[in-house]
Amino acid sequence: MATNAPSSDVAFTAAVKAAQVRRGSREAYRRMEEERGGWQTQVTPDLAAFLAERDSAFLATANRAGQPYVQHRGGPKGFIRVLDEKTLGFADFVGNRQYITTGNLAENDRALLFIMDYVERRRVKIWGRAHVVENDPELVARLMPEGYKAQPQQAIVFAIEAWDVNCPQHIPQKFDAADVAAAVEKLENRIGELEAENARLHELLAQTKNFDTREKS
Repeated sequence: MATNAPSSDVAFTAAVKAAQVRRGSREAYRRMEEERGGWQTQVTPDLAAFLAERDSAFLATANRAGQPYVQHRGGPKGFIRVLDEKTLGFADFVGNRQYITTGNLAENDRALLFIMDYVERRRVKIWGRAHVVENDPELVARLMPEGYKAQPQQAIVFAIEAWDVNCPQHIPQKFDAADVAAAVEKLENRIGELEAENARLHELLAQTKNFDTREKS
């Protein structure tokens, strides 16, 4: 991508733009490129806040031949850390030891992070270049989520070239099981409080009726 090209050219290749022309969307994206220079290229407060709440992401890579691969990455909320305004990083935990992502990045550093927020129905796509960092315990310690029991093996550092937020169309709204369990527990506790209060009021009412009966007799 040329330095004076819009940042969205990381995705909008000549073939993509031709498809946009054919299907009628090119003019809108051209205006976006002219007015804003394409997509965001640095970490904004909004992106940092979004990442701080995410516990799941997908990392896409491809080998030298162009064969794509998408691998899930997860951890506690905020496991993807902002290293600076142009760089993200996360600890890479021991998994199935296939090392497809590691091998792909060794010969092709182009990568994409695809991150979903099902509750708010948002998705963020981050294009860039990534590399694996081995034998750097200081960096791994910086990226390792506090108290997390997984075994870190290496670090992945992601240099941002562009990022964009998609519209919520067709994203199903889903909630994390832990969040649902916490909400249900809160409701159950409140129901218990109301039931206890109801029982106390019934007891007071019964006592009042007994007192009225004794008074009349």
